Amino acid sequence: MKELEYPFDNGFIMKKKRSLKRQLLGDGAVRLKKRVAVLGGSTTDDIVSVLELFLLDMGFECEFYRSEYGQFWQDAVFSNEELDRFKPDIVYIHTSLRNLSFSPTPRSGEEEIEQGLNAELDRLSQAWDGVKEHFGCPVIQNNFELPFFRLMGNMDASDRRGKVNFVTRLNSALYDRIAQRPEVYLNDINWLSAAYGLEKWSEPKYWYLYKYALNIEAIPELAFQVASIIKAIFGKNKKALALDLDNTLWGGIVGDDGVENLEIGKETAEAMAYFEFQQYVKAHKDLGVLLTVCSKNEEENALAGLSHPEGMLRPDDFVAIKANWLPKDKNIVDTAEELNILSEAFVFVDDNPAEREIVRGQLGGTAVPEIGEVTDYIRVLDRSGYFETVTLSEDDLKRNDMYRANAQRAKAQSRFADYHDYLLSLEMTAEIGDFSPLYLQRITQLTNKSNQFNLTTKRYTAEQMEAVYNSDEYIRLYGKLYDKFGDNGVVAVTIGKTDSEDKGRLDIELWLMSCRVLKRDMELAMLDSLVEQAKKRGIREIYGHYYPTAKNKMVAGLYESFGFEKISQDEEGNTAWRLLVEGYEDKNTVIKVKEEHYA
Repeated sequence: MKELEYPFDNGFIMKKKRSLKRQLLGDGAVRLKKRVAVLGGSTTDDIVSVLELFLLDMGFECEFYRSEYGQFWQDAVFSNEELDRFKPDIVYIHTSLRNLSFSPTPRSGEEEIEQGLNAELDRLSQAWDGVKEHFGCPVIQNNFELPFFRLMGNMDASDRRGKVNFVTRLNSALYDRIAQRPEVYLNDINWLSAAYGLEKWSEPKYWYLYKYALNIEAIPELAFQVASIIKAIFGKNKKALALDLDNTLWGGIVGDDGVENLEIGKETAEAMAYFEFQQYVKAHKDLGVLLTVCSKNEEENALAGLSHPEGMLRPDDFVAIKANWLPKDKNIVDTAEELNILSEAFVFVDDNPAEREIVRGQLGGTAVPEIGEVTDYIRVLDRSGYFETVTLSEDDLKRNDMYRANAQRAKAQSRFADYHDYLLSLEMTAEIGDFSPLYLQRITQLTNKSNQFNLTTKRYTAEQMEAVYNSDEYIRLYGKLYDKFGDNGVVAVTIGKTDSEDKGRLDIELWLMSCRVLKRDMELAMLDSLVEQAKKRGIREIYGHYYPTAKNKMVAGLYESFGFEKISQDEEGNTAWRLLVEGYEDKNTVIKVKEEHYA
């Protein structure tokens, strides 16, 4: 919904939130169901209402639990019958400077201040511990905004007795604690309040009148940021940028003006703005965001512009370059097919309003930000939260290289008449084994990102995956794939749970694979390894389940192709399958598996 895209009108959203909700619920979209508990240290009614809007727009239909006023700590630590019944999928602890129990004064001693700081940290840690014990779900935790007044003026920041100093140190210590808690995610209201304007954010009259810890007009800013974190935790981030070139990555039209006359570099104000935007775009590679070009241009001119000596981006920074005269929505669809991702995974960035409107109309799921002038490009993209980061793995750092290597594989395939010979030519080696701490973060990330090759689409939080890792009830397998073009990273995950009553039965709870290794027989290597591990445990039967979604139709027949027998199917298309372990013969013939990596 365009009204909920950044930059949005805060006042309009607050005024029209009921009608916006009706429109969203009436659009017929299929959304993920989630339960969100908001535990507030202040009033949260409007925060929940607006948070619901943004989550609906991002693909979530949520139920909400709201704590009573100021009861965030009690609900988190001790829970209650209502919250226990609610069973949240995620908990948002909405605290602020108003909830601090300790505040230094000019008379405070060093020891008293340190005790006060540690007491605040311990109080929050106890809340996280309570959520972990009762619900085992992710926690979103606010940090603390700076005070809107400074008793000692500028010295309030440098003196330990200053409140500004105390909040700054408290936030720093809070970040260290959160870094040790994979189930806790930071909501940075310190930055957000600064961006909004601290005096406006902290408008005291809303506290005095309604016990809101922030300006009511600022609630959409807060709610959007929280929604972006929830979206990222549950794997709904965008994956790729589709970038126009002329007047988007540089000033001018390369085909008309020539490379030498483009505005890019450090010579003029406009050139510097484009240079900084290119820097910003290039930095996204390290987050695992795929960079692509979608430009109406001659390819020769596009490559020349991307080779400008003053530019930051180069042709090899992009996993796909579409510089032609085809409609841009078609180029995005074609790029998506080449990369084995969906067009809705893209953010399309173009200075031309007409091109934006066409792509928005033709590709409903593709994000199309209103980027404005070049000086606004970074702000709009950054604040839109398309690539909100909640985990950062080694695979993320290498993702663009992995997709470029896939392009090399596709080129190599064209030289073979026989596909089996092509697969053998890749010289593939798989590392398949039990989960290890080294890969646990990536495994969790993969469960929340893979939508197409995902038979059950079950999602796991870091906390839930840790529980699976530490349990003897499961057979767990991760798969890494190497070939002559490079390392594909961790690309496959299988989790099977043994039956507590029938020790001869294993139910596959999760089977997924990254789309970048489709049609490489990695699924067969994983199946062979799963059956081998099942045999070692005395398992006689393996049961698989397929739950259809709008995105995973490609694996509807996977179990049948494996040789499983279908044993049931309901009206919604959910199917159950069975494989007898006895007599199973290995199916993988093209991948060498490193057996020493087995559990």
